[in-house]
Amino acid sequence: MPNTSIGSSHDRILHAAKQLFAQNGYDNTSTLAIAREAGTSESQLMKHFGCKQGLLIAIFDRGWNKITERVNATNHAASPADRLLNVLTAASIEFECDPQLKVLVALEARRVRKDTTEIAMSRGYRRYRELIDHTLVEMRSEGQIRADLNLDAVRAAFIGIADGLWRDQIVANRAGIPSRYNLDDIQTVLELLVGAFQEPPAQQARAS
Repeated sequence: MPNTSIGSSHDRILHAAKQLFAQNGYDNTSTLAIAREAGTSESQLMKHFGCKQGLLIAIFDRGWNKITERVNATNHAASPADRLLNVLTAASIEFECDPQLKVLVALEARRVRKDTTEIAMSRGYRRYRELIDHTLVEMRSEGQIRADLNLDAVRAAFIGIADGLWRDQIVANRAGIPSRYNLDDIQTVLELLVGAFQEPPAQQARAS
């Protein structure tokens, strides 16, 4: 039954696409099915988003923008290291509120599509990466991160481990295997990871 109660056709298409992509997978979902679920036409979908790939990017854009808004609203921690942890955990918190977005980010975000050679990397995700990069630079300027580390590699490690934590939960649950960790456990792992890249306190004191 089409859901026509969610505002404009633009928003209904986004809502329907996110639901169907998360449930059936991007490749197995047609633009016709999305339009029907949204109570509109394929021509309206193309008018708003251009193509199915553009629609997926728009979903990611909206999701990552909400995550960066969450970071900006709460990221008043005293040290760059604490701010970095806030940036990393903001995504996990948002995914708990929006499980469909979590599925799409974990399973669909960085995969080459059948209809293109490009990977869907939204502007919102780029801004999230930039938040991590900016905070890592702050940590380095204050002597809070090991001087021998390449910051791009550190950022990739943080994002890769966080992605793995989200993806493993989804894959395990879909396979009927209990996922024995929760949001608090993810935050603990990320906190330990931030600490592992930091200079020892004595080194930080000398740097300051």
